[in-house]
Amino acid sequence: MSATSYAIPETITTVLTDPTAYGDRRIFDAYRWLRANQPLGLAEARGFSPFWVVTRHADVQTVSQQPKLFRSSDRAVALLSRKAEAKIAEATGGNGFLRTLVQMDAPDHPKFRALTQKWFTPGNLRGIEGKIRDIARNYADRLVASDGRCDFVSEVALGFPLRVVMSILGVAPEHEPKMLRLTQEFFGVKDPDAARKGATDGVTALSDVIAEFGEFFSAIVADRRANPTEDLASIIANACIDGAPISDLDALSYFVTIATAGHDTTSSSSAGGMWALCEHPEKFDKLKADPALIPGFVDEAIRWTTPVKHFMRTAADDTDLAGRPIRRGDWLMLCYASANRDEAVFQDPDAFLIDRSPNRHLAFGYGAHLCLGQYLAKLEMRILFEELLQRLSSVEFDGSGAMTVSWFVNGPKRLPIRYRLH
Repeated sequence: MSATSYAIPETITTVLTDPTAYGDRRIFDAYRWLRANQPLGLAEARGFSPFWVVTRHADVQTVSQQPKLFRSSDRAVALLSRKAEAKIAEATGGNGFLRTLVQMDAPDHPKFRALTQKWFTPGNLRGIEGKIRDIARNYADRLVASDGRCDFVSEVALGFPLRVVMSILGVAPEHEPKMLRLTQEFFGVKDPDAARKGATDGVTALSDVIAEFGEFFSAIVADRRANPTEDLASIIANACIDGAPISDLDALSYFVTIATAGHDTTSSSSAGGMWALCEHPEKFDKLKADPALIPGFVDEAIRWTTPVKHFMRTAADDTDLAGRPIRRGDWLMLCYASANRDEAVFQDPDAFLIDRSPNRHLAFGYGAHLCLGQYLAKLEMRILFEELLQRLSSVEFDGSGAMTVSWFVNGPKRLPIRYRLH
């Protein structure tokens, strides 16, 4: 088979590597074309190393089920330009400024995952459900006080999961504005509204953000080692792997993962769910009439939004995948947002169906790297919408919404709404 037979057209690779295409949703047209015409194709985009683009649900699962063959630690787990890859390698001697769970393979990955895994089990989370509901009520009450209109993203979706995660970590509320800013700068390197001000390029911005995170969390680590409590920060700060304390880099990486991904993706999915309800008022009425549909609505909002658009994997050996010859060292883009609209798995995949069942979305990943916080995210969203629906009698757009400009993690960044209360 010649390389040209599985090459992706330049018109499509240009969309895949254009962060604005994720903001204006052109990416979904590209995904649709790829699933129909080149579901596992090779992208050769200007300024980027070649990479395979995995767009079908079944193929994303196949790759995700083989972490020894398709590795996370060999190269960057998010798409980078050649220039950015080289600059990061020069600065770090490796492929990233951090060493997070998503960048690890066995044997490290299962050991580090086990440090906090029990914290995020459904049984343990039941113990903090009351605290989460108190926080949700506070944010729902803000809508009542906003006189029938607000930006749902800034007033509710950003702050609610951030407060939950910070309370779990044991970080005081006064530090939340900084954590929110750093998170937006961390994921929004390509977004003109979120990107760190004054940085000369994305890599420098990312380095500066991580340095500021490091300064903040190093003080927390020192405090929790001297005065351990029952919070998650104490578990991380005092963690040991194979009998030895984890390194400062590993502790920082753990903190950054929970402090950023732990709330940003939930914020995006919550805002995505509200966006869909504004687009489809009949869905709002249906949900309000039967609150038992809220858990299904939550899963559909997560599928619909799919905040993490992709992760990259690197082939550890020559193999064959869906009839394509994958070679050792090849880079693969797992397109979760495409897999979650795969016509072979989801009936009417572009429709928002609050009672979709089954809903086998891959927004939390699959296999060994299945999201540690998936149960927390769904619990938060369920409680939030339970509280909101008790107060709202109708909701609609109050202007144009906007999405984050990012090919890695994105979701609504503005969602002006107008609503009526009971």
